[in-house]
Amino acid sequence: MKLHKESKGTISVAIIAIIIIGLISVHYLKIWSLLVLIPLLIILGLVFWFFRVPNRAIIDHKENVIAPVDGKVVMIKEVFEDEFLKEKCIQVSIFMSPLNVHICRYPVSGQVIYKKYHQGKYLVAWHEKSSTDNERTTVAVESLIHHKVVFRQIAGYVARRIVMNCNEGDDAKAGHEFGFIKFGSRMDVFLPLDTEIICKIGDKTKGGIDVIAKLV
Repeated sequence: MKLHKESKGTISVAIIAIIIIGLISVHYLKIWSLLVLIPLLIILGLVFWFFRVPNRAIIDHKENVIAPVDGKVVMIKEVFEDEFLKEKCIQVSIFMSPLNVHICRYPVSGQVIYKKYHQGKYLVAWHEKSSTDNERTTVAVESLIHHKVVFRQIAGYVARRIVMNCNEGDDAKAGHEFGFIKFGSRMDVFLPLDTEIICKIGDKTKGGIDVIAKLV
């Protein structure tokens, strides 16, 4: 299983902590130390699982909007996006649990025309105000058919590190990685009002593969 590069620090700390706790528990608890060691090894296994990088065949897209993350569609609604678009649009929000792959991918192909990091709170990721109040990043891409699409990485109650590896002027390719969020979190995509929405609330998405909308 291939692991994401963002796993190095977290896994190293987890292994060191488990070794120390394990040695202490073996010394003081003897055979009963298994009651401590087994749950710790399960937790370590879950950390490895969290940072997995699945093999996915990413194809080229022009009009399609691709699911930017693995997760569950929790919101589809008309909103006013006041940071970059300054107009009404359709917001599609996908929630990621700690068991989901947390690689963040471009939802559309085109060129990055805006990026910004915002400090903020750590409300639970499914909270409606997390899109504007939580620690987050905002990226805008002008698509190949000249639509401006905004998407936002949002830290949740557990997530405390957002990674954004893109810059203004970069080429964006739908389905390809641009960032990562550690542990439970959410990603919002803001689309033009006339976009054909293909997904529905409750749908499970596979990042880089599933088509959630089509630009018209």
